Parts: sequence; C-alpha cells; structure tokens
Amino acid sequence: MTQLQTIFGWIGDATWGWALIPFLVVLGGAFTLISGFVQLRFFGRMWGVLSDGGDRDGGVSSREALLVSIGGRVGGGNIAGVAVAITLGGPGAVFWMWVVALIGMATSLFECALAQLYKRTEPDGTYRGGPAQYIIHGLGERFNWLAILYAVCLLASFGLGFSAFQGNTVAVAANDSLGLDPIWVGAGLALVTAVIVFGGIKRIAKVSDVVIPVMALGYIVLALAVIILNITEVPQVLWTIVANALGFEEAVGGGVGAAVAQGMRRGLFSNEAGLGSAPNVAAAAAVPHPISQGIVQSLSVFIDTMIICSCTALVILLGDVYVPGSEDVNGVALTQQSLVGHLGEWAQYFLTGAVLLFAFSSIIYNYYLGETAVSVLSGSWIARLALRIAVPVVVFLGAAAPGATAVFFFSDPLMGLLALVNLLALAMLFPVGLRLLADYRRQLRAGAVEPVLEIDDYADLDIDRGAWAVPARTRPLG
Repeated sequence: MTQLQTIFGWIGDATWGWALIPFLVVLGGAFTLISGFVQLRFFGRMWGVLSDGGDRDGGVSSREALLVSIGGRVGGGNIAGVAVAITLGGPGAVFWMWVVALIGMATSLFECALAQLYKRTEPDGTYRGGPAQYIIHGLGERFNWLAILYAVCLLASFGLGFSAFQGNTVAVAANDSLGLDPIWVGAGLALVTAVIVFGGIKRIAKVSDVVIPVMALGYIVLALAVIILNITEVPQVLWTIVANALGFEEAVGGGVGAAVAQGMRRGLFSNEAGLGSAPNVAAAAAVPHPISQGIVQSLSVFIDTMIICSCTALVILLGDVYVPGSEDVNGVALTQQSLVGHLGEWAQYFLTGAVLLFAFSSIIYNYYLGETAVSVLSGSWIARLALRIAVPVVVFLGAAAPGATAVFFFSDPLMGLLALVNLLALAMLFPVGLRLLADYRRQLRAGAVEPVLEIDDYADLDIDRGAWAVPARTRPLG
C-alpha cells in the first residue's frame, strides 16, 4: 500500500504540481484568443437555455444537462475551497479565480461542443459521449489506448473515489450539526442514491432540475442578504481583492505568487473547465448544433465561479472572522463562522443543508461519469449493473466508516491524469472545434434564429448520423 501511495503521490505532483495548471491556463488562453473571445461574444445567448426545460426525444434538454453539470461543478470547492484559497493566498486569490474562470469558459465551450459532435445513440434512445468518445471517433483507432486510460481514470476518481468523499462530507456535516449517527446517514444516502442511479440519465436529470436550483438559489439569496447588510463596505472589499491580486497590498506571505497559485488551483478545481468531466453530461443533451450546448456549458463555469464562489468570498471578506495571515479558522469552518457572524446561529444549520445538497448533487453527477466510463471499458449491461450497485455501497462506506476514504488516495492524482489526457485530445481536435464555431457563426449571419448541424457537411468525420437525424428538436435559445 505504501508503494502505491508513493506512485500516486508522484502522479499527483507531476500533474497538479507543475504540468496541469499551466497547460490549462495556456490552452484556455489560446482558445479564447483564437476564437475571438467566444465566451464573451455569446454570453447573452447562454441565458436563453434557462427557459428551455421541455422533454426531449432521446436526450435530455439543454437546461437539464446544464443543471446536472452545475450540480457536479458546485460543491465543497465553492464553500470550503474558496475559504482555503483566501486563507493561503489572501483576498487576491479571488481575482485569479475569476480570471481562470473567464478563460475556462472557452475551454468548456469547445470540449462540450466536441462531446456533442461525437456523441453516440444508446439502445434506449438516449445519447452518450465525452472525451473518450471524441478520442476514439475524432482521433482514430490508434488512440484507443488513450481513451481507455481516460475511462479508467474517470471511473476510479469520479465514479468511485469522489462518491466516497461526498458520502463522508454528508455524514460529517449531519453529525456535527444535527448529531445524527453516520451509519444511518450513510444508509439513507445510499438508498436515495440507488433509487436515482437505477433510473438512468433521465431520472438524474429530473432530480437535478429540482435540487440544483433550490440549492444554488438558496445559497445565493443568503449571500445577497449578507452583501446588502454590508453594502457600504463592498467597494472597499472589491478594491482589496484587486489590490492583493496585483501586488499593491500584501495579505499573506508569498504576496502575488501565493494569490495566483491558490486562485488558479482552487478555481480550476471548482469549475472543472478542461478537466474532461462536464463533457460527459453535455453529450446527453438533444440540441440542434454542438456549439449550442458548448455555449450552455460555458454558462455553468460562470455560475460556479463568478457567482457562487464570489458569494462565498464576499461573505468571508465582509466579516470579522477572517484574519489575513492566520490559518486558525480555515475551510468550511471559516465560511460557516462568517455566516454566523453576519446572520446569527441559525445560518450554520442552513449551511449544513447546503453542504448536504451540494454533496448529494455531486454524488449523482459522479455516478453518471462512472457510467460513461464503464460504457467505454465494457458494453455489457452486467458491468453497468455492477456500477449501479457499487456506487451506493461506496457512498455508504464513505459515510459510515471514518477511515474508508483513506483508500481513495488515488482520486486527485488520477483526476489530474485524465485532465492531461483530455487537454491533449482537445489541442489535437481544436481545428474541428473551430470548424463547428465557424459553421455556427455563418448560420447566425445568414439569419438563423438557432443554427442547426447539417450532418452532410461533416461526412468526412466519424459521426453517429442517428444522433443527428432530427437536429432541430429544441426551441430557439436566442
């Protein structure tokens, strides 16, 4: 076991330590510049999806796919991760979280558009796709080994490892705040998880369509209450964020370097842009053009970081609990105590509820990613059934056994490895992404309300024609 931990520790150092973050930032910056700041040009179109929630023949709606992916992106990183970034990097870390999110919006747009283009039709009429599929069908058979490596990493990190972590998060929060026995919390959570995952992507999407808006809006409303109560101090806090980020002021040791490192690391970990996870969900949507869903998924990065992470940052920086340079109060405790300082003791129970919902939404999201990985490794229904049984069991073990999550030391390193695989594939397939974007823009200039993929224009690519047989199956988003 010690040897395995050493190996995975090396993988983690080689990915998250020095390779992954520069690769993500440089590639995202290149996508942004070459595409002409596509995430800003189409920003207005992103919001139209929020009114598009109808049933779809085959896939789920764009809004449902958006909410499932938000459920995965939004989690502990938005509550505890932001607090850690501020503690270790100072208020300036928030600024660099914003920067990496704006860049990541372009990366997410292209990775999700490619997942849509190369998606496949399942026997039950739904769609499935993601980085593994665009590696296999976009790069060709000689890169199948890369798709298998990606699928193994996705299954081990998201499908199993992070599911256990989230189960543990729920149990700890419920025990600390409500005094509930972790065993019973784990049993209840595992049961609810099983009911949902056995319903497939349709049921996952329906649950997310209800849970995610309640979760996100409730937290945002609470943060807005704090901001309104301290509205006169907001300009000074915003100046502090910018001043620390650019070196005009220094809040922690390391100065600008600490702010940049912590902001980018926590930002990337939170919004997942470029990590290759969200495209698996994006591919399940029925949309008229791949870029349509790419634009939608770009919005989920904005919501995750620019809205929800910013809410957490303002709650902390507008309060008295945070002391620059001190690590006495850190993580979720810093956010929780800041809320209590603003609104009273009842706020800690609200935050506990938010943590529960955040963790639960992440569990069902992680399951779907694991299911997509299994479909690449084995088309057998037995393998899928085994996963549907395994995930609730892993959730229970993560919640009920305090030491159970220790065996998932491989999750972070493997997530870093799958991100590198995804970014390599994205760089190689970027010309195809630009081709899709040019087609989308051409149709808009010609007066199209919502561009449609003409499958014959892409006859040279290995695309599932059946997945695009009825392309215009969603209402206009413009």
